[in-house]
Amino acid sequence: MKKLSSFLLICILSVSVFAQSLTRVTPEEVGMDSKRLSNVDRIIGESINKGEIPGAVLAVVKDGKMAYIKAYGNKSVYPTVQKMEINTVFDLASVSKCLGTTLSFMQLVEQGKVRLYDNVSLYIPGFVGYKDTVTGKMFDIRVIDLLTHSSGLPPYAPAAELIKKYGSPSPSGLLEYIETCKRDFKPTTKFQYSCLNFITLQNILQNVTGEKLCDYAKKSVYDVLGLKNTTYNPAGSTLALVAPTEKQADGSVLIGKVHDPLARLLNDGNSGNAGLFSNADDMAVIAVALINGGVYNGKRIMGKLTVEAMTRVPTGFEPLGRSLGWDNYSSYASNLGNLFHPVVTYGHTGYTGTSIVIDPVAKVAVILLTNRVHPEDKGSVTKLRGLVANAVAGSVTRCQ
Repeated sequence: MKKLSSFLLICILSVSVFAQSLTRVTPEEVGMDSKRLSNVDRIIGESINKGEIPGAVLAVVKDGKMAYIKAYGNKSVYPTVQKMEINTVFDLASVSKCLGTTLSFMQLVEQGKVRLYDNVSLYIPGFVGYKDTVTGKMFDIRVIDLLTHSSGLPPYAPAAELIKKYGSPSPSGLLEYIETCKRDFKPTTKFQYSCLNFITLQNILQNVTGEKLCDYAKKSVYDVLGLKNTTYNPAGSTLALVAPTEKQADGSVLIGKVHDPLARLLNDGNSGNAGLFSNADDMAVIAVALINGGVYNGKRIMGKLTVEAMTRVPTGFEPLGRSLGWDNYSSYASNLGNLFHPVVTYGHTGYTGTSIVIDPVAKVAVILLTNRVHPEDKGSVTKLRGLVANAVAGSVTRCQ
């Protein structure tokens, strides 16, 4: 009896640990062709053989179920070789912008705490707008301009200079720089991808909620969905699953420390532009929640109309191709491939080699996780992402 009780306890604990995982099915069960889908194996294998990436994990979601999940190549090649596993946790880099900052921030919008058309200066008093060099007229930068990368803020900040001036870490020093740095153009008139947009959004969220972004996201998004390995600054059992990124000057590799310099050296891992770590299973749950209108397994992270507004290119922003925190058809959207819906499909990429694609019409999500910056920042996945997306889309035989 004692042995039976112990066995049942182990079973219960196992279910609780893996409760967030999607039901695994064959591709045919959800209207996909296994033979056509197997093209992804060749495509990813060729990329590994070319030395573009050491390894990868691919997850394909269809109709709320995991239709395909597979690990390829190696998790690590330096200082030791370790085989890639499907539960490997990756530094998501800029995929943090959508799965961390945006999901958290849109909750504030639907709660009536922030409006998309509010001026940023309402929440960050020292934040200045754009000054026309000819007329001298000032133009406010709004929250929506940050979310769509149309604010005019420069793409990045001089990390080394800021560390020399403020020390490391120094979130307040980084924000002080962003508040008054040169604005490159009048807001809303152009698209310019900028990490500073999302660090600004992070600071708005923190000023409104009184919580760090990492804490708010965990409590209000990841814990609600039952995710076990999605976090900023991973520790414990999650840290043991993390894939290393770039080799450092001292011969060590970054493991569990965000690769992005602003996020790591100035924001100490809690950053709006990068810093989130996750794996394919957890990201698949988020994808299903979004496809389902904000709910998964009876747990809701946002309303259906909020999801639709977040992933739709706003009126007046059509030439830019960016929705709120996501990419629909801008010049950065090659990871979406050529066969998914050309307007409503949305996704994002990360510098370390991560990406997510969601087609809400076909109810398909493609999660491709690579550590292309390991051991050196030389790999390329731009073409790989599009090829994988096309192979997955080409395998769809039925849409509900």
